[in-house]
Amino acid sequence: MITVMKFGGTSVGSAEALKRVANIVANTEGDRVVVVSAMSGITNFLVSVVENPLTDPDGVIQQFSDKHLLTASQLFGGETMDEFRAEFDARLEAFRKALLADREDPYYKDAVVSQGERFSSLLLAFVLRDQGLKSVAITSEDAGIIAVGRPGNGSADLLNTATGMTMKVRPLLSMGVIPIITGFYGTGSDKKPITFGRGGSDYSAAVVANAIDADMLEIWTDVDGFMSADPRIIPDAKKIPEMNFGEAAELAYFGAKVLHPRTIEPVRLKHIPLKVKNSFRPEEPGTLIHHLRKSTSEMLRSVAAKTDLSIITISSAEIAYRPAMVARIIDKIADINVIIYSISTSLSTVAFLVHNNDVKQTLRQLNGLSGGDIERIDVKNDVALICAVGDNLLDKCGVSGDIFGAVKEANANVEMISEGASDVSLNFVVPMSRVIDVVKALHDRFIGGQR
Repeated sequence: MITVMKFGGTSVGSAEALKRVANIVANTEGDRVVVVSAMSGITNFLVSVVENPLTDPDGVIQQFSDKHLLTASQLFGGETMDEFRAEFDARLEAFRKALLADREDPYYKDAVVSQGERFSSLLLAFVLRDQGLKSVAITSEDAGIIAVGRPGNGSADLLNTATGMTMKVRPLLSMGVIPIITGFYGTGSDKKPITFGRGGSDYSAAVVANAIDADMLEIWTDVDGFMSADPRIIPDAKKIPEMNFGEAAELAYFGAKVLHPRTIEPVRLKHIPLKVKNSFRPEEPGTLIHHLRKSTSEMLRSVAAKTDLSIITISSAEIAYRPAMVARIIDKIADINVIIYSISTSLSTVAFLVHNNDVKQTLRQLNGLSGGDIERIDVKNDVALICAVGDNLLDKCGVSGDIFGAVKEANANVEMISEGASDVSLNFVVPMSRVIDVVKALHDRFIGGQR
């Protein structure tokens, strides 16, 4: 059995956490491949470095180095520390070169912000070695993870990654070695790093699981699994023990911060089951996600919310009969990598749901459209997207009426609706001022009483 295990930043964020992770890995049966995030706080530190003038590169390198060396000194010493320092110093020199490279290079930011994973993986590999296990830290380059797309928003080339990992990772498993692989990025055809977006180490682990035909993917984080709602809003939210890929994907995309939204697809393609578990409470069973549908009497399984969004409405005569124009609008928005969370159309309008922070640059793009095709652009700020998830919602008669009845009781107006695109979710937009009341109303009526 091959298990791919991914550990997030908080799970590898300290000497104590790394020891806990090493014990989890050591106590897992079969072949194991581990994917890690950077230590908590490191990626944010590196992002701030690349987004501000580099006035003190030596200070940056020293601060980065001290964080990891202090952790190493708390984990091991003697000969193990000497061996660690040899590999650490080589990676630190590579970090220095990346930091001092041409900042105008479009790949510069990805090369720098992906450095954290190279050092957390090294720490964990040496903790495992210190426990008597065979382990080696491997960068994404050496593991054969191939990325395509733009810097900061890449995707894995699943076919070529599978070829690369078959040659570079599988032989290690046959020798009883536990590979510790850097998450968050792959490399393009020119060998330059391309990151998969913030939180992309979850996606990296799914790509690895797909590439080596794993029997299980485990995402180890700091929560017990998927919940029926955000516990900060619903204190008595309950853990969901089991769900299918579709439900998990919708929740991850529309607000649940348990998984990176792109994690599901690589494992869904090969029906590889996925578990979400808590590295601080490994005895908890977590949430199992797989391709099978489990019948349930519950109308809803979970309610998630994505906040701080805006609706941009574009008006133009009979836009519904001008698909080329709609395509041009979408292309314009895609050119600046703005995520569209929902689209709604009528005869003369098309509305897009985007994050508040993306409104200004989106409007600049749309104002660049030529030909006077657009009559008016309106913006409604500060709205939230509610995602109500349940299996086979489209097959349940009256479900929309029941849900919107609860929304009415919460004194909220529905600003935009998306229904029918997925059979496991109903998504709609409400004012930010009412989002907590709506989540509570839906949870109380359809989930909270079903215990």
